[in-house]
Amino acid sequence: MSLGEPLEIKKVLVANRGEIAVRVFRTCRDLGIKTVALYSDADRDALHVKLADESYYLGPPEPLKSYLDVEKIISVAKRARVDAIHPGYGFLSQNPVFAERIIEEGFVWIGPDPETMRLVGDKLGARRLFSGKGIPVVPGTLEPVNDRDAVSIAEEIGFPVIVKPAGGGGGIGMFVATSPEKLDEYLKRAVELAKSSFGKYEVYIEKYFPLSKHIEVQIIGDKNGHILHLHERECSVQRRYQKVIEEAPSPSLDPQEKEKILKTALEAAKVAKYTNAGTFEFLFDTQSRGFFLLEVNSRIQVEHPVTELITGLDIVELQLRVASGESLSLKQEEIVVRGHAIEARIYAEDPSAGFVPSPGKIEHLSLPSGPWIRVDNGIYEGYEVPPYYDPLLMKVVSFGLTRGQAIARLRRGLSELKISGIKHNKFLVLRVLEDQRFLDASYTTRLLEDQKFYENLQNEDPLPPIPGKSRTETVEERKEPKTKVEKEKVNLWRVASRVRYES
Repeated sequence: MSLGEPLEIKKVLVANRGEIAVRVFRTCRDLGIKTVALYSDADRDALHVKLADESYYLGPPEPLKSYLDVEKIISVAKRARVDAIHPGYGFLSQNPVFAERIIEEGFVWIGPDPETMRLVGDKLGARRLFSGKGIPVVPGTLEPVNDRDAVSIAEEIGFPVIVKPAGGGGGIGMFVATSPEKLDEYLKRAVELAKSSFGKYEVYIEKYFPLSKHIEVQIIGDKNGHILHLHERECSVQRRYQKVIEEAPSPSLDPQEKEKILKTALEAAKVAKYTNAGTFEFLFDTQSRGFFLLEVNSRIQVEHPVTELITGLDIVELQLRVASGESLSLKQEEIVVRGHAIEARIYAEDPSAGFVPSPGKIEHLSLPSGPWIRVDNGIYEGYEVPPYYDPLLMKVVSFGLTRGQAIARLRRGLSELKISGIKHNKFLVLRVLEDQRFLDASYTTRLLEDQKFYENLQNEDPLPPIPGKSRTETVEERKEPKTKVEKEKVNLWRVASRVRYES
């Protein structure tokens, strides 16, 4: 493997949308690889569509009729005559059936082996596998539980415990129980949510550690069994089990703890016979200083940019190369950490109102720039944020030689970021970056439960003034062209764009 050299893959379809599709396209362009985008009715004017070499219509906005329709995606791949398919994250990215269909049709699958995906995607099966090989997993059940046995099991583990669906993720159906009465109530709710959300009613119980951190290790493996780690990230600033701020390396581990968690992640990856990019996620208990494997994400992660900045490696390029059959020529000792990186996820949602999504038109957008700031995004000024998908707008990432320097630069970057027309969480992130618990790295996954973060919280940047005009006039002009001719120009431009992308 020689990074930057031409690849056998010449054309890639990204079976996704938004910022991750844009991210993959940019690496493909660096490597001289042609790109193919997919879009629904809601994404006709999306940035990933504009940046791709070719774009193809999938269907209605609803994911089941577009981005989750396996056969439609395969049909487009055949029409576009692509060599390979990258799934991004979310949607079908961790679906082994989709991966198998891609491989059956003769395309290169840019991801782990489907059998590995099936193995690590089965939460209880993965817990049984890893615990049987000596990998520490969170104390709890290795089989589904029922309401008859749950209380006795929880008392044996020790309250508090957390109830989790066996077949899902994303925080759905997860409840922390502090007593037998609460456990009985939450067990019923978890079963209902698991069945309606994932089609499987099985749930299981784990020990809940109230003062814990979320540490994860980035893995890359080739098809010859060579597996490397790209060091660790900390993702402890979360709400509803969804990450908001991530950083690399973790500021919470001493050298011995870091070495142990990296070694454990590599051992687990070898047990799973892991190929391509993946993340092994651990719970780190700050009281006992013990860590436990939580789950494996068999795809590229949203937070991969922080790892790229501290290692100087392009993870998407590594994915492409190992998927095409190249061997990893890197040695573990060559992958060293330089400096510190922090990522803030900016969502179209209102933190002061329970994080309700905020779709709508972006009336004004000013992106941060300057030294040591990276912005991965899928939006632009005038873009209509659709209500059908994940509300992630962008990731603002900073780099510094020290953690303090990275924090200062991220603050600067976020202060330059201006988004008007929709509500967003930028001001919440800024408050976290000023909190002493974040500054001294003593924060845990419960940090955002502190209600002080939400008091008198601003949730939208004001529209900037324009000399000689009121802001109301300017907004109205943007919303509606003045004349019939102008309307026709806009419509013709859209039609021309669609024809060019679809041909």
